[in-house]
Amino acid sequence: MARKAAPKAGKGAEMPATIIESALTLAASRGWARVGLGDIAEAAGVSLAEMRAHFPSKHAIVAAYAADIDRAMLAARDPEMEGRPAHERLFDVFMKRFDLLNAHKEGVGAILRSCPADPEAILCGPLTLRRSMRWMLEAAGLSSAGLGGRLRVKALCALYLSMLPVWLRDDSEDMARTMAVLDRRLKRLDALTRSLCRLTPRRGWSGGAQAEVEAEA
Repeated sequence: MARKAAPKAGKGAEMPATIIESALTLAASRGWARVGLGDIAEAAGVSLAEMRAHFPSKHAIVAAYAADIDRAMLAARDPEMEGRPAHERLFDVFMKRFDLLNAHKEGVGAILRSCPADPEAILCGPLTLRRSMRWMLEAAGLSSAGLGGRLRVKALCALYLSMLPVWLRDDSEDMARTMAVLDRRLKRLDALTRSLCRLTPRRGWSGGAQAEVEAEA
């Protein structure tokens, strides 16, 4: 049987988005480990040369998708959250991210499940993760700079990784389970941060320069 020709992808700025969309769709249907670069190019309706011009590897596609999520999450910042406690601002940012990821939940899940068997993901994934967590901190009005910022980034990476399985298993329309677990873990992390940094009750995640001094002591 003759293979049906894939529709031609849009040129210019539209092409990377078409390639990412095709990659996530194939990941959901086949599993990420079984998807090759040629498969993605064919599904996107682009040549291998065009594919290579935008993405030299599958990991580059995942990194670009993560960057797209970062930008959309930052664009969706709620100015009314300013002045709210730090854990509430982080909760809002986390849920905005999960809401954006919902559009490709099956594809994201397939990519995550392939990570233990993917050396490239193991080597390059942490860099992409830390970059995204820095932007999430900044979106929540928390600095990612200095010693305090590095500690916040590490804590947020651990929290995000612990929340991904919860989000993947949550089949409710309003993500009620994800919200409940995230709220508990953020409050627990906030309390732990206060304790470790010997902060006053009003400082916690948003301790600023004084928090960094106390953490270094």
